[in-house]
Amino acid sequence: MDSSLAYQLPSKAEIAQMPLFQNLPFAQIQVIQNLKQCESIRAELFQAAVLGFDSESKPIFNKGEVQTGPHLIQLATLEKAYLFQMKPEILEFLKPVFASRDQIKVGFGLKNDAHLFRKKGIELNSVIELSKCFGGFGFQNPVGVKNAIALLFQQNFPKSKKISTSNWASPQLTPAQIEYAAADAYACILVFEELLRLGQLPKHIPNTSFKLRIRPHMNI
Repeated sequence: MDSSLAYQLPSKAEIAQMPLFQNLPFAQIQVIQNLKQCESIRAELFQAAVLGFDSESKPIFNKGEVQTGPHLIQLATLEKAYLFQMKPEILEFLKPVFASRDQIKVGFGLKNDAHLFRKKGIELNSVIELSKCFGGFGFQNPVGVKNAIALLFQQNFPKSKKISTSNWASPQLTPAQIEYAAADAYACILVFEELLRLGQLPKHIPNTSFKLRIRPHMNI
């Protein structure tokens, strides 16, 4: 891609006319509620070279109320999304993934996620903030997930405020919450893959071994 080319983000009206984002099928979305479920996916999760990453927290509406999130952590590969409902033992299970420098976590707006994780005693390593990877398109400001999906795939990525501000600490997530949460993580891995294909990822990718694991034939 010629980095000198100037791209223009589609307008809201143009995005509204695009086909809806193609999320993972519901059967490929797994809600994790206990350690037994964690252990059943340990091998596939820990072997993933790159993971789409996001988290959700129960919204705060009252002044002085303290945020206790994240209440849901989403990780996704190209084939599957894992939605982890937070409990101390599940967070402990996930710590090696977040600490790993050999697994890249990619997402949008991860600064707030990192803050919440730090409060839980977790430092995020090998993280790529995708919103800042669009300089080669001529954009100086961060690009959000909705605009990224429209720009790269000409699809309309729906963002429902009603669902985003719903109770993510609920023991039983609704189908709408499950689809929304999975899409947020799955979209990240798709954007990463496309930016990788276009040669638009930052030169200082925080990991080296992934280059041999995710794209053995590519020189990046």
